[in-house]
Amino acid sequence: MRFNFTTAGESHGKALITIVEGMPSGVEIQKPSIDHELWRRQQGYGRGGRMKIETDTVDILSGVRHGKSLGSPIALLIENDDFVHWQEIMSSESGVELPKNTRVVKRPRPGHADLAGGQKFATRDLRDILERASARETAARVATGAVAKQLLSEFQIDIRSHVIKLGHVQAVPLAREWDEIAKLPVDSPLNCVDAVAQEEMIRLIDETREAGDTLGGIFEVVVRGLPVGLGSHTSWEDKLDGRIARAVMSIHAIKAVEIGAGVGNAGKPGSEVHDEIAFDGENFRRLTNNAGGLEGGITNGEELRVRGYMKPISTLKKPLRSVDIDTKEEQAAAFERSDVTAVPAAGVIGEAMLAIVLANSMREKFGGDSLDEMRRNYDSYLEVIKAY
Repeated sequence: MRFNFTTAGESHGKALITIVEGMPSGVEIQKPSIDHELWRRQQGYGRGGRMKIETDTVDILSGVRHGKSLGSPIALLIENDDFVHWQEIMSSESGVELPKNTRVVKRPRPGHADLAGGQKFATRDLRDILERASARETAARVATGAVAKQLLSEFQIDIRSHVIKLGHVQAVPLAREWDEIAKLPVDSPLNCVDAVAQEEMIRLIDETREAGDTLGGIFEVVVRGLPVGLGSHTSWEDKLDGRIARAVMSIHAIKAVEIGAGVGNAGKPGSEVHDEIAFDGENFRRLTNNAGGLEGGITNGEELRVRGYMKPISTLKKPLRSVDIDTKEEQAAAFERSDVTAVPAAGVIGEAMLAIVLANSMREKFGGDSLDEMRRNYDSYLEVIKAY
């Protein structure tokens, strides 16, 4: 049994849709919890005007009855409030008369999918590419992740994120305990534990906005409560670290993924890297967690720690050089409404993607058509692990 999903929709189209498969029956699905995750995605200092237009809420179309999953596909819809201003431009009908002065996108933006996508899909209006390539699509992923989180919560698995670097400003120290991250207020402007660094980050965002530029950064996702044994060493495609890296790298603007202290570990001797093993009378445990909760592609019972490295957003108010795809003349790149930075939001999306990957691993490992059956399998497995 697998937990998977498919999204559809364009940035300024009617709506975003996601279809979620593999959820067992009997899981409590709370619309307010999904809406809360969508709200979290829209927060963060440095966001653009789109966040003032959209008030994302989910409409559950199928797969849930009286607040419980049915075991059938769950369809979720998020309407785009901004569509009212784009009805003609984004119409699916042929022969629609476009508003006067409608701008056809001909000047690809460096760092975006515009040019490569236009060449690949043979379109000379780059809006055909940028609408789907937009990070607006991640709202559907966050809704899916919220559903996955509700499954994981049935097994006391919790997921949090925090920002550890924005631009050149870095939290000190980078590594934070779970309790520190969990205490972050929901309205934290940048979701950074280091209050001093956060204020410096805010000043940097203001300066960058004035300069017409953008910023990237690093977020960390931490997962607590995972059992030993998710993933496998037996095949490259079953290694959980590989699946996680793919999922996080698929988030818009993420250019690197780190598990545990992976980057720092590369420059140290093995004696300083590998986590020594102890037995506390009941369970095996690691004395450190440099591996970030994964060994050989398998969860080892420690906290899972994953970092995503986000490049600066590609749309700049002071555009970089580009070329008109028709005239081939040098031009300034096109400008679309955008953010100065979205690292805190990327952390929320990172949580969602990890929730999806982990929900899939839980379904693969413990199966079951109903939540009760899955829980019986899970409890039985924990007894085996405890007796090892």
